[in-house]
Amino acid sequence: MPDSSPSSDVVIVGGGPVGTGLAIDLAQRGIRSILVERYPEPQPIPRGQNLTQRTMEHFHFWGCEAALRAARTVPRDYGIGGLTAYGTLLSGHAYDWLQRELVRPFYFTDNERLPQYATEAVLRRRAAALPEIETLYGWSAEGATQDAAGVRVDIAARDGSGRRELRAAYAVGCDGSRSVVREAAGITQTRQDHDRLMVLLVFRSHELHRLLERFPGKSFYNVLHPELKGYWRFFGRVDLGTTWFFHAPVPPGTTRDNYDFSALLHESVGAPFDVAIEHVGFWDLRFATADSYRAGRLFIAGDAAHSHPPYGGYGINTGFEDAANLGWKLAAALEGWAGPGLLDSYTAERRPVFVSTARDFIERAIRDDREFLEAHDPARDPAAFEAAWAARGSGAKSEVGAYAPHYAGSPIVPAEPGLVPGAAGTHAVAARAGRHLTPLPLSDGRNVYEALGPGFTLLAIGDGRARAAAFARAAAALGVPLGVIEDPGSADLARYEADLILVRPDQFVAFAGAGPAGDPAAILARAVGGRAP
Repeated sequence: MPDSSPSSDVVIVGGGPVGTGLAIDLAQRGIRSILVERYPEPQPIPRGQNLTQRTMEHFHFWGCEAALRAARTVPRDYGIGGLTAYGTLLSGHAYDWLQRELVRPFYFTDNERLPQYATEAVLRRRAAALPEIETLYGWSAEGATQDAAGVRVDIAARDGSGRRELRAAYAVGCDGSRSVVREAAGITQTRQDHDRLMVLLVFRSHELHRLLERFPGKSFYNVLHPELKGYWRFFGRVDLGTTWFFHAPVPPGTTRDNYDFSALLHESVGAPFDVAIEHVGFWDLRFATADSYRAGRLFIAGDAAHSHPPYGGYGINTGFEDAANLGWKLAAALEGWAGPGLLDSYTAERRPVFVSTARDFIERAIRDDREFLEAHDPARDPAAFEAAWAARGSGAKSEVGAYAPHYAGSPIVPAEPGLVPGAAGTHAVAARAGRHLTPLPLSDGRNVYEALGPGFTLLAIGDGRARAAAFARAAAALGVPLGVIEDPGSADLARYEADLILVRPDQFVAFAGAGPAGDPAAILARAVGGRAP
């Protein structure tokens, strides 16, 4: 008979980066969780390397930013930028790509780059330091059920040594694209196949490092090849000078044994070099989006909720944002201050952001690359190609600036009629409901991000300070945790264009206004899911 485990607040199935990040987020809010992960150690596949400035803000609040940066596998004084090349890496046609430093002023932290297994190791160590988290490594979920009282997750040790029943108020599946929790919840998916088989190679090469020294400060390289119709050949550094990963489309039916992968690497670079292949893996290139991220007490996040080709580093960063969005909402429900619509707002906010990411950035990039390759050929019309290539290089800056996920139009965020959450937008300093809060210095010298608390935060600037007490009373009546920052105002803070800014626990703006606009109780009630004061 299975052993019955002690109860917990939340069971998290899947202890990769997203699941462990969620457990840490919950723990820092005083919420207990049991984290179930099938692998005793992180898997040594160097995927999910690009961590955006926004993702590093999560690591800041989770208390492990410094540890993550210390785990970096490329030296600090070497850059982590990227480039796009035509034909081969050494063709002579290349421009800078994904220049994240262009949006650095809008975030509190720098971006980072390291293999996912190194990120997971840092998160595991942080989780081990938090008593609210019980970790079960080497265990797999076999099913999940729910009723009005809570959930039950059935797990089994992968070595066959035992079985357990885990009981909690909620369960979250962070268990990948073949999610057991998603299947148990009966959540359907919308899928879009691209009819492409992709290969992932991990290999060692010293000579490749020497060949690419002509591109100083670059750590990832995207090759547009005319025959691939917009799909990429992609190289990434794992360390400086030795280990690399590569992914690209390959013919259907390709296996480890019937294809010359070294020749593919040489062709993609445009020169021979030493190659020692350490790993070969395959996957089908497709998009899959869960039609809901919640079914009752069962939730999904990360690849369990959405999966897509590894284009632009969106995957792991999108998963971390799922965790940040869901963590405070589960805490609110467990602590009794969530309104009836708060948990449903997780799907309402996060699903449209992924749909927009897939449509407006990944699929658009594939389509734009395909159209460019069909229209321009340096052998056919060199002058036209050079002009178009230069224009692409100039336009490459816009992709980073245009990726600005927001929740304007969410049921818990006031917005102009017709707006819906999405990933496309612009970065701006002005505080706007549903947008990420830009960090600015307070009058006492601290950055506002150094003053934000784990709950809601009211930033009352100048004349807005007169209404701070009314917000505090309304929050107390609703049971909503609210910290108040009162500031006399400055030229820097005037850039927010608001004197009252209500910031959510995930650093998104719930309300921004000036003067007497809005009733504090109504504003707070909407921000926590519509519960009446």
